[in-house]
Amino acid sequence: MEVLFGVLGPVTAWDGSGSAIALKGPRHRAVLARLIVARGRVVPVSRLVDDLWADPPSDAVGAVRTFVAALRRVLEPDRPPRTPPRVLVTEGPGYALRTGPDGVDAWRFEQAVAATRPPAELVGTLDEALGWWRGPAYAEFAGEPWAGGERSRLAELRLHAVERKAEAMLALGTAAEAIPDLEAHVAGHPWREDAWRLLALALYRTGRQGDALAVLHRARSLLVEQLGLDPGPALRRLEEDILRQAEHLEMGQDAASRVWAQAAEAYDRTVASGARARLESTVGILRNLALTGGGGLTAAREQRMAAVTAAEELGDAELTARVIGAFDVPAIWTRSDDPHQAAQVVAAAERALAGLPRGHRAARARLLATIALESRGSRGVRGREAAKEAEQIARSLDDPALLAFVLNGVFMQSFDRAGLASRRDRIGAELVELSARNDLAAYEVLGHLVRLQARSALADFAGADEHAAAADRLAERDERPLVAVFTTWYRALRLAAADAPLAEVEAAYRNAAAGTRGSGMPGVENGLLPLALLCLRVQHRRPAQIEPDDWGPYRPWADPLVLVARDRPDEAAAALRNVPEPPRDLLFEALWCLTAQAAVAVDDRPMMWRAHDALAPAAGELAGAGSGLITLGPVSRHLDDLTAALGG
Repeated sequence: MEVLFGVLGPVTAWDGSGSAIALKGPRHRAVLARLIVARGRVVPVSRLVDDLWADPPSDAVGAVRTFVAALRRVLEPDRPPRTPPRVLVTEGPGYALRTGPDGVDAWRFEQAVAATRPPAELVGTLDEALGWWRGPAYAEFAGEPWAGGERSRLAELRLHAVERKAEAMLALGTAAEAIPDLEAHVAGHPWREDAWRLLALALYRTGRQGDALAVLHRARSLLVEQLGLDPGPALRRLEEDILRQAEHLEMGQDAASRVWAQAAEAYDRTVASGARARLESTVGILRNLALTGGGGLTAAREQRMAAVTAAEELGDAELTARVIGAFDVPAIWTRSDDPHQAAQVVAAAERALAGLPRGHRAARARLLATIALESRGSRGVRGREAAKEAEQIARSLDDPALLAFVLNGVFMQSFDRAGLASRRDRIGAELVELSARNDLAAYEVLGHLVRLQARSALADFAGADEHAAAADRLAERDERPLVAVFTTWYRALRLAAADAPLAEVEAAYRNAAAGTRGSGMPGVENGLLPLALLCLRVQHRRPAQIEPDDWGPYRPWADPLVLVARDRPDEAAAALRNVPEPPRDLLFEALWCLTAQAAVAVDDRPMMWRAHDALAPAAGELAGAGSGLITLGPVSRHLDDLTAALGG
């Protein structure tokens, strides 16, 4: 029985009759997907363990073997006992997937896109191949670093296939049929100049000269107004040709042959002379755009990966390293606004590191700092390792801007356990001093915000107030609107820490949340207001709010307390058993305190011990206040509750 595998959408497998094979649970699928990514190479069991779990259980190796055994049973159900498997094989220290070049839909898709065929055949081939996509590649593993690079590569290949199909349709003289797909393509991917070129050409060939010029005007406006870049030579030349109604734009039989003879070069034309300089200039503009917040931040984030992908397409690791490292936007919040893109950036940075020639130490440090920043909140060790190496390099070079960027990465990786506010305070102090001395205004603001958070955790609100005021002054001087988002939340935290009336603090939190909307920071906005109000109620020993709420990423830690408040203790206990360990970020202590209170409420002693062990190093801090946004009062109070419930 021949088994086929699908990754152009959710990971799946089909038997010889085309029926889907039941692959069991998500970890089984993860093992299979990881082996497909390896393309026949052996993946050691230790690597599978690291990729499957941020915090591996003690029996992780045995669990991987169990998953592999289950996969073998469903992939080769007719294999006789004690005969070696042929599909999922054991080799050396790990496992490999053995299947033919047509055994995975993504591999067949690559072959279809690379094929050299006459236009009529190619249109059919690419149309069929594009139909194999059932959703984003490796859809259920969007946040996994090991899948990020392959997801990015396949997504780019799909965009190239759409454009190559359109080029073939124009060569056939079927421009009208190509227009709807091209219009959808440019709407979804507005920075792809070749897509605009093809759409304008298709419109011109259907007698719509005015519409063709309007499309080129839209492309120019998008590039000039939002990125500060002029269109590339291909778009400029097409506009000139349309205005003078150049004969070669018409689609007679000779022209069709001529266009198709050039089709293989169409993709390369988008990377014309000067593209390297334009790419680096683009990233600089995107960086400045991100600092404006709101729509600017959102637009910069959306186009960042497109610039990285374009750099990778040139095959120049040094250029890719510069493009990735130039996006040194200071970051204070430890939850990513776009985890999928963060994984893509990390994967691209790792590829650039692998290809970077020896001696490029500053570029290496920037790539490592990027990995540390984009791995924020992860329980893996790669981010911390990257931050450590980046810091070693940066401190050996006389480059203050590089050191400031690297210290931001070090800050993002300073959450390996609870109770590290003093360490972060030292990072913030160095950032403030370094930035003030070298006129690095954005990083000076970052340093003050880091110290605001750290001093809040240490209950030094006089010090935190000074840093909030300094951050606000710099933000007003340099027009940094995002700073006010954090200082407004901080003032609500101050009220909560001062035991102000519950209604007054709630109103302050709601006001802060209103100011967060439209800031371009979904990682901050999503679920934060309900979480703040829940923490406030726990601080005042009130039951959790029971009305439905959008908890965002914090639902697993909120649900047990909400169920307790609804007098559903059995469901609360079940929910608590499924609570994951909190991410290693600014809310680590806060989420552990919520877990601790739920464990006390349902008398879950193992969870109480886990919470106690996790929180003990932070006994001298205020729970959650290290975020600069929320608090549940002193960690010591929650430790006392746990101690009492555990019988002293």
